[in-house]
Amino acid sequence: MTAPRAYPVRVEATLDEPLSRGLWLVKWLLAIPHYVVLAFLWFAYPFVTIAAFFAILVTGRYPRPLFAFTSGVLRWSWRVQFYSYAALGTDRYPPFTFADVPDYPARLEIAYPEKLSRGLVLVKWWLLALPHFVIIGLFAGGGSWLAFGNGNDDGFNWAAGGLVGVLVLVAGVVLLFTGRYPRPIFDFVLGMDRWVLRVAAYVSLMTDEYPPFRLDMGGTEAGVEPPHPQPHPVRAGNWTAGRIVAVVSGAVLVLGAAGLLTGGGTLLWADRTQRDADGYLTASATVVASGYAVATDPVQVTGAPDVFAAVGDVRLRATTTDGRPVFVGIGRSADVAGYLAAAEYTTLGGVSGNRSGDRVHPGGAPATSPGDAGVWAAKASGDGTQSVAWPANDGEWTAVVMNADGSRGISVRAEAGATVPALGWVALGLLIAGAVFLAGGALLIGFGAHRASRRPEAPRTPEPSTVDM
Repeated sequence: MTAPRAYPVRVEATLDEPLSRGLWLVKWLLAIPHYVVLAFLWFAYPFVTIAAFFAILVTGRYPRPLFAFTSGVLRWSWRVQFYSYAALGTDRYPPFTFADVPDYPARLEIAYPEKLSRGLVLVKWWLLALPHFVIIGLFAGGGSWLAFGNGNDDGFNWAAGGLVGVLVLVAGVVLLFTGRYPRPIFDFVLGMDRWVLRVAAYVSLMTDEYPPFRLDMGGTEAGVEPPHPQPHPVRAGNWTAGRIVAVVSGAVLVLGAAGLLTGGGTLLWADRTQRDADGYLTASATVVASGYAVATDPVQVTGAPDVFAAVGDVRLRATTTDGRPVFVGIGRSADVAGYLAAAEYTTLGGVSGNRSGDRVHPGGAPATSPGDAGVWAAKASGDGTQSVAWPANDGEWTAVVMNADGSRGISVRAEAGATVPALGWVALGLLIAGAVFLAGGALLIGFGAHRASRRPEAPRTPEPSTVDM
């Protein structure tokens, strides 16, 4: 019978007996320092993988320093998981390093690919890997720990549920009462862990070889004899703490840049394409109420003149939908509240299509018709569409829509808008800031990767001293 061919992702582990009966109960606490560091590393991981994606697409090669980073994160994560709740296979505390530690009972080696397919890089990480995602979803309880959107903030944690979590819990309970780890459970858990790590490397673009649909159980790889495969020439140890911090900081800046550029682009789009003929940016909703008035929540307006200049003019517009004359008014909140105190009216509490936040105030009819109330800083009434333009001023303000005759039952199409003359400048500022953040993030990531790709200088041998005789 032919032995299975070695897969380029090699996962090995040794059950490090004897194990403490109860230490596993507190390993979640002991591993917190690793969880903190790995949270930052896994935040940077997708950005490094994206950079590798474009490099493979253009050159057909995975840049060695980026490969050292991603394989180092996977190796570090595997050691922590083996120590904690993906195996509970050792009580030896994991080292804080990307590098392979030959005497640690959990090891991961990923053979560096000299050439990768430009075409496969477009589909293997999502389309081709889908069958494996289904399988390791059963193993991990919620899908691949590397399949983004799996609900876990800490992407290195695949032992939160599924068969891995259940069997490791069973092994922990048996260990607690007997002092022995059941070997069949260890072998089966290691097979599932190995499957997860193979898929993780594949969707991280680190190999073109499709993961086998094979549960290779036990701590050693089937069909492979020591020694371990030779790692790539760039040592993981070249990723010093400073270079890792540079890459993580660069990833933070790139993420911030994405938000700034998206926000700036959206605002620029709104400024250039969404203004009406009068230059207002508007939002509208159909408002239907059974009372005598519809009012907004009080809006507090404070700020220096430049703030008001940025907002510009505010306009409210209402179009009757039942043929009755409509009234629109803006007044100081205290005055409007006094006018509506005894009336039945509705305060809007939601956006268009969502009236769940509306509040109905019980009462009767208002004492006077709205046009005679004398509480409005700006008002308009009549048939069809009525609008009120109002320059923003300090104070607390409320807008009200009613029937012009003060009768019961409101049915209008309401619209609120503002000129916001500074919107274009705000959009430009966000785009510039986003470009700066993007450039800074790219430089930090590039700097960290470039420095990690340099070979350390060999120590100089001191020249023998000479003594004049």
